Amino acid sequence: MRLKKTFYSNGKLLLTGEYAVLDGALSLAVPTRYGQSLSVKSAETSQLIWKSLDENGQIWFETVFDLKSFSVAVGFNDVERNAENEATETTLLALLRGAQKLNPAFLKDARGYHVETRLTFPRNWGLGSSSTLINNIAQWAEIDAYHLLWNVYSGSGYDIACAQHDRPILYRLSENPHRTRQMLHEEPQPGVTQHPEKGNANSLRAVRVEEVAFDPPFSDNLHFVHLNKKQDSQEGIATYRKKDGDRRQLVQKISEITRKTVACKSLTEFEALAVEHETLLSQMLQRPTVGELLFPDFGGVVKSLGAWGGDFVLATGDAKTPSYFKEKGYPTVVAYSDMVLTAADDIIEKP
Repeated sequence: MRLKKTFYSNGKLLLTGEYAVLDGALSLAVPTRYGQSLSVKSAETSQLIWKSLDENGQIWFETVFDLKSFSVAVGFNDVERNAENEATETTLLALLRGAQKLNPAFLKDARGYHVETRLTFPRNWGLGSSSTLINNIAQWAEIDAYHLLWNVYSGSGYDIACAQHDRPILYRLSENPHRTRQMLHEEPQPGVTQHPEKGNANSLRAVRVEEVAFDPPFSDNLHFVHLNKKQDSQEGIATYRKKDGDRRQLVQKISEITRKTVACKSLTEFEALAVEHETLLSQMLQRPTVGELLFPDFGGVVKSLGAWGGDFVLATGDAKTPSYFKEKGYPTVVAYSDMVLTAADDIIEKP
């Protein structure tokens, strides 16, 4: 019997709570119209033949694993590869081994596989090439994606939540499930799930995900601008962890900004909240905001999204806003409605 399965996961953007989400701040995240698919077909050999395609259908990575030894197949070692490909290979092996650890039956049925992944966004956009892969592998292996994430990476897990949801979400993380419920001011509900902390199966993290109808009436004034630079989120997390500051107070303030952002109905209020958010993180990280650093003459507000220093930023403005950034050397400007999955999307077309 020949196997053929296809899985798909949404990309992600974090509108509020960057860094502070790691310490339990209530954060607003949005799944994107862009994502990644993973297709699995049975093969006649006892090998895992892997091929990754970019948004143009071009192969950017490929490898062959021997499933008996769980290593690169003999002969494929001779294929010329660069440092990026070798790093991707190492990460992929770690994810597959992690999935097998969580489900010992995974890849143990003595059959081979052809696997093909396909991105619908450029890899340097930072919309979650890793998180969408993790969630797709978790679906294939029939395991919990948060478990797989924290077995291999550090991070808040909001990107996994976006991969699984087709609407904007409120996301909260806690090392203590009881503390999460207290901070949410509600009784325990099915939406609160517990996951082992990386490296410590006895320590539980609690995740609370709630879909929200965040589709602001001023969405036409919101633009996502790519900074032509890929930011390493793991590096950003490490930098944040080294900074001194009152994290408890930061969490409280960011959480309040998130609540107000979801509820706000005017662009003016949204901009004021974005400025307050940027100021708080600027003080904690001890570095200037992206607006101060790159766009001091911009008439609207520019807010970082996720790890500071790269990927996309959110800019408020009007129909002339894309021209401003393109003249500054940032040609990739995506309208809010073209980027974000919202409650207005009745049917989500996925590959």
